[in-house]
Amino acid sequence: MPAYPKHVEKVATTLKRRYRDHAHYNRRNPLDELLFIICSTQTTETSYRRTFRDLRREFPTFGHLAEAPAKYLAKPLAPGGLSNQKAKAMRQIFDAVEGAFGSLTLSPLHDHEDEEAEAFLTSLPGVGKKVARCVMMYSLDREVFPVDTHCWRIARRLGWIRTTTSDGHCSERDMDRLQDKIPAPLRFTLHVNFVSFGREICTATKPKCDKCPLSKVCRRVGVRAFKY
Repeated sequence: MPAYPKHVEKVATTLKRRYRDHAHYNRRNPLDELLFIICSTQTTETSYRRTFRDLRREFPTFGHLAEAPAKYLAKPLAPGGLSNQKAKAMRQIFDAVEGAFGSLTLSPLHDHEDEEAEAFLTSLPGVGKKVARCVMMYSLDREVFPVDTHCWRIARRLGWIRTTTSDGHCSERDMDRLQDKIPAPLRFTLHVNFVSFGREICTATKPKCDKCPLSKVCRRVGVRAFKY
């Protein structure tokens, strides 16, 4: 049996009680979810929810998206920033998906094993493990653990993992290591609640440690010299 981090079940229960597994408006359709995540790059939740909504209003079917040049995709994405880069990435992904499945759909991934689904998703232009695992978790109901900036920061502060990189960023190897440390049945609840917790209390700068429900199990409390 794997050696899971100390207090992992207590942390999961405490955060679930507080945040109730809020899924952050992610999408059940896997292609919609992939577009939603692309929209979320380097912008606020309010902004990316709006730009995704505007994108799908402008292109209401996947058929419309399949026919759209990148310059037209960019228009509804403009308020969220990086619109040209996001539109180009979407266009390249659409072409790759159509080439693989004959139409603009990721539904065939429901029948793929986890490793196959992840391998296909990460083969798409600009899609890394974090994005692939978000699609798998939210839209394919797989027990994976996407490691975003909140999950990485909180796991390190709890003392569950240390980085293998000199600058502290989360490498793909680190994503695998942290996923392996999380019991499969707890991966969804910990991911979604870490995001909520990271936005409200365990922030990147000036975390609200005096209000933290995990202060008794947090490695950061009393160890202020540690670099996060």
